[in-house]
Amino acid sequence: MISDNLKQVKSRIGSVQSSHQVELIAVSKTRSTAEIQEAVDAGQIHFGENYLQESIEKINFFKGRGLVWHFIGPIQSNKTSPIANNFDWVHSVDRVKIAKRLSEQRNPSLGVLKILIQVNVDREESKSGVDIVNVEEIVSEIESLPNLSLKGFMTIPSPENSAKSFSQMKHLISKYPNLDTLSMGMSSDLEIAIENGANLVRVGTDIFGQRSYN
Repeated sequence: MISDNLKQVKSRIGSVQSSHQVELIAVSKTRSTAEIQEAVDAGQIHFGENYLQESIEKINFFKGRGLVWHFIGPIQSNKTSPIANNFDWVHSVDRVKIAKRLSEQRNPSLGVLKILIQVNVDREESKSGVDIVNVEEIVSEIESLPNLSLKGFMTIPSPENSAKSFSQMKHLISKYPNLDTLSMGMSSDLEIAIENGANLVRVGTDIFGQRSYN
């Protein structure tokens, strides 16, 4: 089933007219190693995780398999060291303090940690992220940090406002010629996201089915 679902999602991605390459991130939070293995067997490489302890166990289980791990959840200051040293990408950097800790704690032998600034494009109180008007200041500070490579932005828009929000993000990244990555779009809105420049899309439910938290 997971293999078929992956084909369908990739078909949706391929159906969008775009001049840029799009990478699918399978959001595997709360999913078992057996489910992830099914996705790996179907050719999936990129996986997104929200919960640190659970994700470290999975990363260790699949060590040496060439998988690319993306941390996409909220970051607590006291959890930055394991994030810095186990993940390839961090999408949810929302303040300079967190970026500095990731920079200081990343083992240089691992190479640079690719990071994205999370932008709260719709200014929702329930969501993390930098206000879009404050992005310029945080970009300049983070770009100077060692052991990190700032690649672009991530956002989770309000569902009823996604087209407008994705367009705002497309305009935002156009101001930064050094940045080339937009992580946006999920199961329900990935087509609109790709039309607006998303090159990382994060899909969980449409790959693994409905999530059970029991």
